Amino acid sequence: MIKQFIQACASVLFDKNRFKAKLRERYVGKTSFAAIDLELTSLQPSKTQITSLGYVEGKGMRISLASSGYHVINTRADLGQSPVIHGLTQDILERGEELDEALRHLLPLLKRNILIFHNAKLDLMALDRAFKQNNLQTVEVIYIDTLQLALYQLNKQHQVLPNNSATLTVCRQRLDLPAFPAHNALDDALATLQLFFAQLNELGITGEDSLKALLHTKAVGQYQLG
Repeated sequence: MIKQFIQACASVLFDKNRFKAKLRERYVGKTSFAAIDLELTSLQPSKTQITSLGYVEGKGMRISLASSGYHVINTRADLGQSPVIHGLTQDILERGEELDEALRHLLPLLKRNILIFHNAKLDLMALDRAFKQNNLQTVEVIYIDTLQLALYQLNKQHQVLPNNSATLTVCRQRLDLPAFPAHNALDDALATLQLFFAQLNELGITGEDSLKALLHTKAVGQYQLG
């Protein structure tokens, strides 16, 4: 039992060191990032279904609009109140594409980029569930959560955080970024990548720094999809 415990601890330590090494080898200015946003039927990871997904890539603090993509998904799930938020009604979704087709468009992007999310946990769990349901190959990704970057900065300034202080809209307002139309997956992806680049500037992170410089913020992680 003690030997097994020691081996388990050693394995965890090895994984952590390997992850740190990956981050140390990636310099911000030379790394390709991709912001991804999902519109979902609910906030319950075990039940939610993807209604649309948007993505865009960027590198060297520049966003490549030509890399952007947007997919409306033909889901037959119960939409609940979600159309009130994202405007995707059943008749619109019925003209969408199948989820597995949209995910196959997403696969190359997942493999070549560091992923950027605002509230990574929910979107990653939804993607993981979708990968498993569609029997897609597993993909291990490294991600950065702009929500956690915002919370890191806010916790240095406030003992008690103001309500809704870390929403995508409020985070952008705090950094004097322009207003954007919320609750469209592509618009949100663009807004998230722009926010991420502004957050790097706020933290004093330059293109010559490695991603390891962000580890202390607790916003960087790795996740296996599928």
